[in-house]
Amino acid sequence: MHSFVRLSLLASAALIAVPAAAETTAPADQATTSAGTGAGAPEEEILVTARRRAEASQDVPFAISVVGGEHLDNTGAFNVGRLQQLTPTLQFYTSNPRNSAANIRGLGAPFGLTNDGIEQGVGIYVDDVYYSRAASSTFDFLDVARIEVLRGPQGTLYGKNTTAGALNVTSRQPTFDFEGRAEVSIGNLAFKQAKAAVSGPLSDSVAARLALSATSRKGTIFNRATGNWINAQDNLGLRAQLLWRPSGNVDVTLAGDYSAQDAECCGQIYVSVAPTQRSLNRQFAALAAAQGYVVPSTDPFARITDLDADLNAGNKIGGASLRVKWDAGAGTFTSVTAWRFWDWKPANDRDFIGLPITTSSNNPSQQRQYTQEFRYAREAGALDFVAGLFGFHQTVRTQGIQVQGPAASRWLLNPSSSLAAIPAVLDGLTANNDIRLDNTSAAVFGQVSWKINDALTLQPGVRINYDRKKGLYSSSVTGTASDGARRPVLFSGPYSTNPWIVAQRGVLSPQRFEPEFSDWNFSYDLNLSYKIAPDVLAYATYAKTFKSGGINLNGVPNDAAGNPLLAAGSVKPESLNHYEAGLKAQFWDRRITFNLSGFRTDIDDFQALVSNGQLGVLRGYLANAEKARTQGIEWDLSVRPSERFNAYVNGAYTDATYVCFVDAPCPPELSGGASSPANCDISGQRLPGVSKWALSWGAEGNVAARLLGQQSEVYLGVDGSYRSNFSSNPSPSAYTWVDGYALTNLRLGFRTEGGFNLFGWVRNAFAVNYFEQLAVPSGNTGLIVGSPGDPRTWGGTIKFEF
Repeated sequence: MHSFVRLSLLASAALIAVPAAAETTAPADQATTSAGTGAGAPEEEILVTARRRAEASQDVPFAISVVGGEHLDNTGAFNVGRLQQLTPTLQFYTSNPRNSAANIRGLGAPFGLTNDGIEQGVGIYVDDVYYSRAASSTFDFLDVARIEVLRGPQGTLYGKNTTAGALNVTSRQPTFDFEGRAEVSIGNLAFKQAKAAVSGPLSDSVAARLALSATSRKGTIFNRATGNWINAQDNLGLRAQLLWRPSGNVDVTLAGDYSAQDAECCGQIYVSVAPTQRSLNRQFAALAAAQGYVVPSTDPFARITDLDADLNAGNKIGGASLRVKWDAGAGTFTSVTAWRFWDWKPANDRDFIGLPITTSSNNPSQQRQYTQEFRYAREAGALDFVAGLFGFHQTVRTQGIQVQGPAASRWLLNPSSSLAAIPAVLDGLTANNDIRLDNTSAAVFGQVSWKINDALTLQPGVRINYDRKKGLYSSSVTGTASDGARRPVLFSGPYSTNPWIVAQRGVLSPQRFEPEFSDWNFSYDLNLSYKIAPDVLAYATYAKTFKSGGINLNGVPNDAAGNPLLAAGSVKPESLNHYEAGLKAQFWDRRITFNLSGFRTDIDDFQALVSNGQLGVLRGYLANAEKARTQGIEWDLSVRPSERFNAYVNGAYTDATYVCFVDAPCPPELSGGASSPANCDISGQRLPGVSKWALSWGAEGNVAARLLGQQSEVYLGVDGSYRSNFSSNPSPSAYTWVDGYALTNLRLGFRTEGGFNLFGWVRNAFAVNYFEQLAVPSGNTGLIVGSPGDPRTWGGTIKFEF
């Protein structure tokens, strides 16, 4: 049964079972709003828990963006990919759920290559539970009260060390008064989305909450080879919480969640062809002509492809957590115990065209993680502090497979070789990969706030961290020898000199190594804040922090004898020096909020995709660039003169560059020839994925009315975002710059005091053609592929709350 239909039946049953809600005041974590919504009085404070205690966001002495659940719903920002349109310094990239990454201020994860052995620089936390897999970012938000986007290092406050920032997601909690909400949306492209939540008491000391969500949508690209629309959406999410309050100062919350995706996704399609240094007969035009192949369209925004391999994004994630909060009088003790899983079952077309070159290239994975955090927070007089212990263990098991097809010989082998004319040489060539990771980390962290006087606060923090990673990369390759028999592809042995086997080794190479990494590091930060006036806060921060080292689990280059270069098996930690200063101010009886921050982060041993001639490397892998730097200015401005109108403009200027990177992989236009350099010096060039300018803006106005017998509002809202151009290749290439673009979204509707809301919406209202990402496939034929962004979409939403 389709996930949308399953959810609708479940939601209906849940809401019918709940009696009418009693009037209640929402807890602090549910009453928050964000700039851009029409709810709330102008003077209403936005409460956050970024520093592990409830406080006004304007009192937090570092850069933070807060997006309320209502604003997420009204703008259609139901996942991280759409959240980035509301928060300019957040960048999110995905070609499929496994190959996803969130970056803040240009830092986070290495661009262009997913590697299980590398840590994420942006932490994702949901109700205090750390999500280690970026794949969780591709799921729909589920019953969210608010999202805090924290910018800059957060290791002295959060369990897992995060050097770029964190997404702190707070879901709506169980209540001891009955309440419920339901929402249904429909739109073009067969878009259907349903959400429902119900909460209430089971006894005087036990309350429960159940939330459900489902989304489905037809794909945006037509695959001529199968007759299907690909890059579809098909998501289902469930979340249940049970709150036990044995006394007035103890809360015990047991939570479980499960989400699944099963869409025909994710295909990247032909965009263009760039000249490389290869001989002309080994570039795309000649290779395609040799097999009589013509792409179905040279216009990527015609949204037509002919991918001939299976596509699927089978993705399941979930877990359980137990959170205990005890108000001990002098402070609050919190324990968070969690287990999570992620199962990934993909099907990909990795030659990106309609020829059977690579018929299978899949890496199904199973991840399990266990976390335990103990935290004690004390608020008393002039001296507050937070201290914590954190433990993390993760296992990842991946069973990769790559299979070459009958068109591979002519496409991948040198046309001057007679073997290129024999399809059987590479047809059926298969690599089976066994990839394993055991990842353990532990930390002690803490932060002290010393109120020197009513205006001046000094806040030092420290973190001691231990990381250990053990891995396995084992790739066994089998192919057909010239005698027609299936043989192992090896560097030595009876058939190692067979000409077919030699040719096969140049395409898929066997390899086995067991990388390891372990290290201790010490991080610290110092923050000074000063209340210039009751509603004006100035602050400055210095942080010395580290991003954990890692191990390469996508293979490393071999030496001339076929042995893996073990020196490339591990990656050193990044060392960061971070500087930041800012101002937070409110004026006109808090009707105007203006926040400004400037930052600079210097990174030594920046983790990146490299090729290192000193090791004799001939292909890219993850290692360390000598130095990188990101710096910039950010601002948030919101105006709420009355309950009838509000507006906001948020922006960021980010200058993120490689300071010293002398052994980077060369861009495609400088690669592939006999005399091409093994590596290129890209020092001074921009980091990938980072726009120099990013903006988000919005406004909403309403007029009072009386509809359905209730006091109501008719409202009109607009939200928009802009990103300037950015490089979509680890080394900047003239052919992989994504042009800047601006997106505009509109909504018109009415809502009542009783919780009814009906509105129509248009996303990408001006039908802007843009790319989310461009990529250079392996082989360096000059082919450039990409992921076109969503076209104009429209629809309607109806919501009930009680």
